[in-house]
Amino acid sequence: PLGIAIALLLNQKIRGRGLLRTVVFVPYVLAEVIAGVVWFQLLQPKYGVIDSLLAAVGIQGPAQGFLGTPEYALWTVMVVLTWKYVGLAIILFLAGLQGVPQELEEAAQIDGASWWRTQWHITIPLLGPTLRTWAFLSMVGSLQLFDMVWILTGGGPLNSTTTMATYMVDYGNQRSQVGYGSAVAVILFVISLIIALAYQRFVLRRDLSGAITRGN
Repeated sequence: PLGIAIALLLNQKIRGRGLLRTVVFVPYVLAEVIAGVVWFQLLQPKYGVIDSLLAAVGIQGPAQGFLGTPEYALWTVMVVLTWKYVGLAIILFLAGLQGVPQELEEAAQIDGASWWRTQWHITIPLLGPTLRTWAFLSMVGSLQLFDMVWILTGGGPLNSTTTMATYMVDYGNQRSQVGYGSAVAVILFVISLIIALAYQRFVLRRDLSGAITRGN
C-alpha cells in the first residue's frame, strides 16, 4: 500500500518529480550489507542517533535498544526493510502506471469522479498484473531474506526476527549441523519452486492471455 500511494503521488506532474523518484530508489540500490551496518549503528541503544533524537524530544527508548528488545525488534526490522525495498515497488508501479490509458481517467473526471475515486476504481484495478508481480517478488524475497536480518539482529532476540534463511545458516554453520541446515535449504527451495510454479500457472498465464499474439 505504501508503494502504491507514493507511486500515485509521483505519477502526478509535480516540481522535482525526477529527483523524488531518484531519492526513493536510492535505498534499493545500496548493498544490503552497507544498509544493514548503517542502520545497526543508528539503532544502537543510548548512544545511537535514533535514541539520541528520541531523548531530545523527551522519549526514552528501550534499555536494550529497538533491536535488542523482542517486543520491538521485529517491527524495527520491518521498518528498515520497508525503507530498503519500497523503492523497487514504486518503480514497478510507476512503470505499470504508464500503461493506464489517460482517456479513462479524463472520462471519469468529466463524469465528476474525484481524484481518489478515479485511482481506486480505475487506476488500481488496471495495475492488477503489476500488483500480482510485486506480490510474487515479495513472497520469494521474504523466503530468501538473510543479509539485513543477519546484520541487524542475527535472528534474535529470542528468535523474534528469525527467517528461514537465518535459521538455515544458524544450524548449518553456527551450530555445525550441516545435515540439518542442508535439509532446511532443500525445503526452502521446494517452497520457492512451488510458489514460482503456482504463479506461472495461475497468475502469469492469465495476465499474459491475449497480450501475446500467436501465429496460426
